[in-house]
Parts: sequence; C-alpha cells; structure tokens
Amino acid sequence: MLAAHSVTRTFRGGAGVRAVDLGVRSGEIHALVGLNGAGKTTLMKLLLGMLRPTEGEVRLDGTPLPALPASAWARVGHVIEHPLAYGDLTARENLLLSARLHGLAATGAAAAVDEALEELRLARYAGVRARRLSAGNRQRVGLAAALQHQPRLLVLDEPTSTLDPGGVILLRDALRRRARDGAAILISSHHLDEVARIADRITLINGGAVIGELDPGGADLERTFFARILADDRRREGA
Repeated sequence: MLAAHSVTRTFRGGAGVRAVDLGVRSGEIHALVGLNGAGKTTLMKLLLGMLRPTEGEVRLDGTPLPALPASAWARVGHVIEHPLAYGDLTARENLLLSARLHGLAATGAAAAVDEALEELRLARYAGVRARRLSAGNRQRVGLAAALQHQPRLLVLDEPTSTLDPGGVILLRDALRRRARDGAAILISSHHLDEVARIADRITLINGGAVIGELDPGGADLERTFFARILADDRRREGA
C-alpha cells in the first residue's frame, strides 16, 4: 500500500533521513520507533507528500506521489505532530469539516461523525469548542478525524502521546479493527510497551536511517532497542 524507496531529505545542520526503504502492507500495523530527533516525523511527512525527497521516491498503492490524483488522498488519514482541530469550532463541527474534505456526502458525513464520536468516547464533548478541550481530548478529535472516513492508509505520528490510559485502549481497539478490515497502518512511537501490544512489525530508525527491525514478541524489547541504538551510535562515531 505504501512504499518508500531510498528516500533522502536532509536539512542544514545534517538532520533529516537518508536512503530509507520502508513498506506498509494492507492489513498490517507497522510501527516506526526511535529516539527523539531520529527522523520519524520527517519520514512520515515525506511519506505523505508534505515534504519532497531530494532522492528516492514514495509510492502509494503503486503510484508515485507526484502522479497521484487529488481524489486518492480521500483514502488516507493522518495525524502528524499536532491534531487538526480548529479552536473556534466544536468537536462535531471539526469532524464534519474533515469528513466533507475527505469526500463524504452530507448525510454520510453526519453518520460518520456520530460513529466517530461514539468510537472515541467524545459524544459528551461534541458541542464543546476545540480550544476548550483538554490536550488529550483534542488529540481524540484529531484521531477521530483521521479514522472516521475509513481510510485505506493511516499514518499516525505519536498518536498516544497525550492520551490517558482509556484513550490509549480505545485507539488500540480502533486500529486493530481497521487492520482487520484491510487498512495499512503506520504509527510512530517511543512507547515500546504499547507498540509491542499492537504492532505486526517494528522498524527501528536512528540518526535518520533505518537500522533494522525489532520483534514485537521478543523478550526485553526495551533493552534490545537501546542496545541497537547504542551500537549504531558507536558505529557512526567510528566511521
């Protein structure tokens, strides 16, 4: 569904990503893990066309991103860095706007919003302006907007960062349902315990490069994670 081939984009000072190969299959939850500053958000922006690679290419369902028709993006849901929620609109109004932007007709949009409010337990906040919501509930609104149109591809950057335990469980269940229905899901996280519960595959990124994969069912995942990071740091320092 989503594939990056030798994708490179660097910035002044050396930050960025280099020669990244990554694939996300339909029906799969693929986690991208790494320390802060490893390049996870930059890579996700490249995968969504928010940034253009200086080398390599990204393909969605086999088509290079520059050749995609605008209508193809209606099949994609995402939350990158911050949830999209207009402060002066209510939670329901934000979701209705997002649903229409993703191509849902008025009646279909209203039904999708009702389902999303229920799925992420936001019904009690439906009439509350987004700027008055807690950070966790604004995150739920952003996630509901990304989920409600039943996208074939979901790209979520640190989706649980501001959620309480109840919100984490709701999101986990929502993602599993969509993966069972065939959606391709890419999430970034530094919460290894949560990743291990949900991911089919885990890709490790460090210093802007993919340095391997972790076994979601492996013993002592955290120790393995830090050992791989340390070994890669030492390798690059000695190069």
